[in-house]
Amino acid sequence: MKKSSIIAGSILMVALSGMVSCSQSTETTNGAAGTASAAEGAKTTANLPNIRYIDSDSVSAHYELAKEVQDAALKAMTRIENARQSKANEIQKFASQIEEKARTNGYLTQESYNGDMARLQKMQQEAENYMINLQRNIETELAQQQQVLSDSLESFIKVYNAEKGYDAILFRAAGIYFNPALDITEEVTKELNARYVKKEESK
Repeated sequence: MKKSSIIAGSILMVALSGMVSCSQSTETTNGAAGTASAAEGAKTTANLPNIRYIDSDSVSAHYELAKEVQDAALKAMTRIENARQSKANEIQKFASQIEEKARTNGYLTQESYNGDMARLQKMQQEAENYMINLQRNIETELAQQQQVLSDSLESFIKVYNAEKGYDAILFRAAGIYFNPALDITEEVTKELNARYVKKEESK
């Protein structure tokens, strides 16, 4: 599992509707002065398309809840790796004991040797089952945390856009180029963190 896939998978926002085209005035003014005036007007926020975009990577990096989910994912990966190494060491240790005992004629009967080999195989099977269950449980935990994150973002965007009235809020990755003036990532991240902090303080 790549760390980046966990980080990227944790940030889920909604595009609220399709893009709308900007209507342009059919009136024109004479000469270069009119053209220059129109160009200046296009730079103002009021004349931008009624859409905005969010850089999901930036939100992942700066939204406190997203960082907590990311941290939990990294800790989960460490738990899995530590458990795998512990089981492997335990099995390897017993296998080495069997090998040493066989080399030094420590087994008085074939049945005794077969018994240890059967025990070794059982240890391997139990370790495999343990790792499968551990990984399944951790995946369930992470999925639940990511769902909380997704719900938090979706809920916020709905409330946020009810006030702002944009026709669409898109991911930066949804397009090749966006006018930087359409970027609301910083504003959204600040408000997300403000709301998250208030929720924690209320407990």
